Amino acid sequence: MNARRPDLVIFDCDGVLVDSEPLANAVLAEALTAEGLPTTLAESVERYTGLSMRSVVERAEASLGRALPSDFVDRVQAETFAAFRRGLHPVPGVREVLEEIDLPVCVASSGALDKIALSLSVTDLDRYFDGHIFSATMVPRGKPFPDLFLHAAAGMGMEAGRCAVIEDSVPGVRAAAAAGMRVLGYAGGDHGGESHARRLADLGATPFFDMAALTGLLFLKD
Repeated sequence: MNARRPDLVIFDCDGVLVDSEPLANAVLAEALTAEGLPTTLAESVERYTGLSMRSVVERAEASLGRALPSDFVDRVQAETFAAFRRGLHPVPGVREVLEEIDLPVCVASSGALDKIALSLSVTDLDRYFDGHIFSATMVPRGKPFPDLFLHAAAGMGMEAGRCAVIEDSVPGVRAAAAAGMRVLGYAGGDHGGESHARRLADLGATPFFDMAALTGLLFLKD
């Protein structure tokens, strides 16, 4: 991929814009454990980070060997939203990055639209995106397939090859790479670290650990 200044920067939401993964995965791990699938926080992060809820349910049901209750998703969502309202914060440094970026930006997340909207609202990040939000619920296949990122690029009127994606998960990096986009892999979160950075790099991302480095990686400043 030619590393040059992009025309559009596409941000994942969870773990990139907002520090939601510990909160959301704690809720999910507790809910799955209650359904007979013992799951720790670390296991939830490893198995489900970056996936749509539809994909999470499919994986969990495959492990359980049965369907989850019909109200499982609604219960998890309600508990997750409550946790977000109590204690969701922006990823350190991301607000400063958004202030500096002088390019079109959008969000492309595996989360449902109402979850994305809440995440951005409670952290006061929504004002940076002017309603340019794309959810996996808008496309047939979520991450790791490229559909969501291609949909976001088309919705913003941009060519895929001129987009840069900021991701933190393996499914997200796979999706962006499959879409033919340059991928910058944030490995500075709670589920990051050197081993995670290597995994993202092996999939084609340029890993980084500090949001302050992002504008330089996007060739917006020296």
